[in-house]
Amino acid sequence: MRPPPSEALPEPWECSLADKVRFLSSPRSYADGRDRIEVVETHMAFVFLTARFAYKMKKPVRFPFLDFSSLEARRRDCLDELRLNRRLAPEVYLDVVPLTLEHPMRLALAGSGEPVEWLVWMKRLPRRGMLDHAIERGVLDEATLGPVAELLADFYRDAPSRTPPVVPYQDLFRREIQESACELASPDFGLPEPLVRELAEGQTAFLDRRGSLLDDRAEKGRVVEGHGDLRAEHVHLGPPPSVIDCLEFDRDLRTLDAVDDLAFLWLDCDRLGAAAVGEYVLDVYRRATGDRPPDELLRFYRSHRALIRARIAVRHLLDEDPGDPARWRGAALTWLTLSRRHLPS
Repeated sequence: MRPPPSEALPEPWECSLADKVRFLSSPRSYADGRDRIEVVETHMAFVFLTARFAYKMKKPVRFPFLDFSSLEARRRDCLDELRLNRRLAPEVYLDVVPLTLEHPMRLALAGSGEPVEWLVWMKRLPRRGMLDHAIERGVLDEATLGPVAELLADFYRDAPSRTPPVVPYQDLFRREIQESACELASPDFGLPEPLVRELAEGQTAFLDRRGSLLDDRAEKGRVVEGHGDLRAEHVHLGPPPSVIDCLEFDRDLRTLDAVDDLAFLWLDCDRLGAAAVGEYVLDVYRRATGDRPPDELLRFYRSHRALIRARIAVRHLLDEDPGDPARWRGAALTWLTLSRRHLPS
């Protein structure tokens, strides 16, 4: 006796990642996919860009810092991404939608069948409106930058304080410095070990001298649940201004000093040749909040973030297909140079 059609359908896990990517790469899968779909692949996701929208699908990956290996874990992370990013981009993040398996054995976006994947549905932002693109074109002024600077200042001013993931707060940085130094000094990456050692020793020496500054920030409620990855490519100047793509998968990593988040944006603008842009955003925050941390603390935050970014860059060399290895070594060296530039004296 033949089973009913519903039982004849494959189980969700039998629909491969390649099947999902192939379906979502086709213009016929979308109401507005008339011409072609741009596909952007990252370590943890695929993003499918139509004329008006973006659909982000998590990969079923597992790393020491996250586990997306189950469909339910990916669904929960999509919901977290929607909720957290609506704090700074409410008009961009639209919904979480299922990729469904329909009878007879076909996929549909937001269909009525069994969900086999979940996607974050967003408005597509024009590339020309992103801060990094505006820096490259040299078209920034206070009138353009002011609204997004005020958005960020209001966000950090109103964010409730959080307990740091490690107490005393400075101990979190000591641990991260040690981990970064060990990873970056690996001979597999071919980076200058003396420079890595200099940076790790310099940052640790700052904590030995002035670590109480960080603990004081935590005690005064300056540690908040922030963005966690505040780079120029994530800032849209508007109108309306918005900030996208926060670090959604780990609350500990986005729980940090508000000015640490803003110092990272300053550092990234410096990397792009526009340090004054990041400094302006931080100054708007200072005026809005009355929070004026010492310059040496801001230098430490920038130097420390640059060391972490170097570590993230070289991890691409461990991929099965790292593409152009020289690109990732070059990026790591750029971040190490920035880390030295901002190292507190």
